[in-house]
Amino acid sequence: MADTQHDAGADFDLTQFYQIFFEEAGENLDQMEQMLLSLDLSAADEEELNGIFRCAHSIKGGSATFGFADVAELTHKMESLLDRLRRHEITPIPQMVDVLLESADASRSLLARHQAGGVGEAISTIDLVRRISELAAGAAQTTAPAAADPVFVPATPPVMAPPPAPAPAPAPAPAPEPAPVAADGTRALQIRIGPLERVELADSIKELFRDIPGLGSIDDLPCADAGCRLFSVRTTSTDDDLLDLFAFHVSKEQVQISAAAGAAAPAPAAVAAAVPAPAPVVADVAYPAAHEAYGFFSGAPGEPLTVDASAAAKPAARAASPAQMESTSIRVAVNKVDQLINLVGELVITQAMLAQTSRGLEASVNQQLLAGLADLDRNTRDLQESVMSIRMIPMSTVFSRFPRMLRDLASKLDKKIDLQTLGEATELDKGLVEKITDPLTHLVRNSVDHGIETPAERLAAGKSEQGTLTLAASHQGSSIVIEVRDDGRGMNREKILAKARERGLDVSDQMADADVWQLIFAPGFSTADVVTDVSGRGVGMDVVKRNIAALNGSVEIESAQGVGMRVAVRLPLTLAIMDGMSVGVGEEVYILPLSSVVESFQVKADDINTVAQGSQLVKVRDEYMPVIALERIFEVPRASGSAPNAIMVVVESDGNRVALLVDELLGQHQVVVKNLESNYRKVPNVSGATILGDGTVALILDTGSLVRRVRY
Repeated sequence: MADTQHDAGADFDLTQFYQIFFEEAGENLDQMEQMLLSLDLSAADEEELNGIFRCAHSIKGGSATFGFADVAELTHKMESLLDRLRRHEITPIPQMVDVLLESADASRSLLARHQAGGVGEAISTIDLVRRISELAAGAAQTTAPAAADPVFVPATPPVMAPPPAPAPAPAPAPAPEPAPVAADGTRALQIRIGPLERVELADSIKELFRDIPGLGSIDDLPCADAGCRLFSVRTTSTDDDLLDLFAFHVSKEQVQISAAAGAAAPAPAAVAAAVPAPAPVVADVAYPAAHEAYGFFSGAPGEPLTVDASAAAKPAARAASPAQMESTSIRVAVNKVDQLINLVGELVITQAMLAQTSRGLEASVNQQLLAGLADLDRNTRDLQESVMSIRMIPMSTVFSRFPRMLRDLASKLDKKIDLQTLGEATELDKGLVEKITDPLTHLVRNSVDHGIETPAERLAAGKSEQGTLTLAASHQGSSIVIEVRDDGRGMNREKILAKARERGLDVSDQMADADVWQLIFAPGFSTADVVTDVSGRGVGMDVVKRNIAALNGSVEIESAQGVGMRVAVRLPLTLAIMDGMSVGVGEEVYILPLSSVVESFQVKADDINTVAQGSQLVKVRDEYMPVIALERIFEVPRASGSAPNAIMVVVESDGNRVALLVDELLGQHQVVVKNLESNYRKVPNVSGATILGDGTVALILDTGSLVRRVRY
């Protein structure tokens, strides 16, 4: 049995931690990009520079730990440049921001390749490494002090030592000496891990040394304290790399690294340099990376540090805040959340079945049972809302992707554009967020290229030379509206009509503006005179319309020539659960999305007029509206002698309305949306299905498809 366990341990695979690293690296790259874009070069904020540096340092440490040498090399160069910036040894210039942004893109590409198992050709980072080195070295020749070795400059002013007391005080004990480096580049360390609830948890540290080639050797040492493990280690890795690696198994606060007892002492000069000045209050802490000290720790790698508590109090609180924020959330796989939502959906269906069955019970006899079912109904709805909120993420997640893209496009097109965002806290279902990003990207590129003018054109038109692009999100009922607005030239009605006639589209000069604007969504339609790498091929706006329609959404356009353009995308808040109206046709039940229902009314047979090709119209308040008989669309069988259709339900999509002819209105309720295509096949005019309280299946109608059926 012991041999079997040993073999199983020998198969320990570090790749089990890859996904956590890739997710955290992606978050660090996103954060770095946002901070670089908001950096004021004329007055660079010290905390911002420290934050950018920490992002690069975290990625470098993880990459080195997992053996991703290409990412580690590039981020190390980025770290070196950022370190000089935050020490104020060099002055930030636009070229530095450019190369750091390009390096972040390259790091993201390299990490994606590693995440895919090395599939595809790796991009070359030689040019980026050279440019970063030149920027750092060139600036250093003019700004750095002439010294044989670089001198650490604290990120914040050091605290003055107190004046000496009149009477001589005993000299404080010198800090432990750093671990000397042997001829083969290794260091002899003593690593203490504890306190631990179970000391066998530290065995995972020993497995790391066995399973990672080149990490070094490790041996047990006796530890006098309970709940503690002591190891003798020989390694070439730095202390911060070891701490980052151990963090997957034990917290950094439980690890103390020091030079091994009996190791050769360094030269006296080195010892003198390592001994800190007397401090009012001292405490032993594990040694962090040199660049993470921020001027409040003194000591050398591999030794406990002395901390000036009075100087470190406020910065320590700032440094601890990210860890506190992280502790308030957990990382959960999306498929687990989806499974939870599905289970709650089944609970909602079961509760609806119980509620329907209980309607036939005598209230006076089953009072306690009915009260319990009422509580179950209320608690189920609360649970459903709470679970759905787990999948809801703020629109800031989407909006944060555009500052970088806008900066690059504006630079390429020689335009000046200010990006404004509104309603960033508005929440949308994660599944919709992932699908709406591409359509929004097309809309933003369209505004930047076709909408906003060049500075010269704007000045000639009496505008400021800087254009404004606004991204806004807001809740409207059970929908979310995302707007892309610009103060550019707007759309040219005559030019659009001329292009439409060239393509053979059926248009007229009497068309309403709203109908003219909809022409830009035709496949291959473009008013660009020149095809560029930004736009002009006519393959963007039709994709926008198609993708949004697939999400049961709609697109509205408003434009005024010379003033600007507004594109509004309306989407349901979630695709998992929706408010619906159930209608009956014969023996069948259909669900209409409540957000699409405008009104309902009774109708007589002679109120419906038949026109050319059998089409039907009904007059509603001086407006003729197309009529769709669901009985005909879905070929619903009807028993002889049954009552004819007598109710119209008006639904709206893309600004157009139609009247659906049904037999009866059954009620309003929340329904759990089931994907019909994945469980059966795609059915025309149907967007999904749901299970009713009596266990039968009802189809959820695609109102957008029904409207287009009679409009186009």
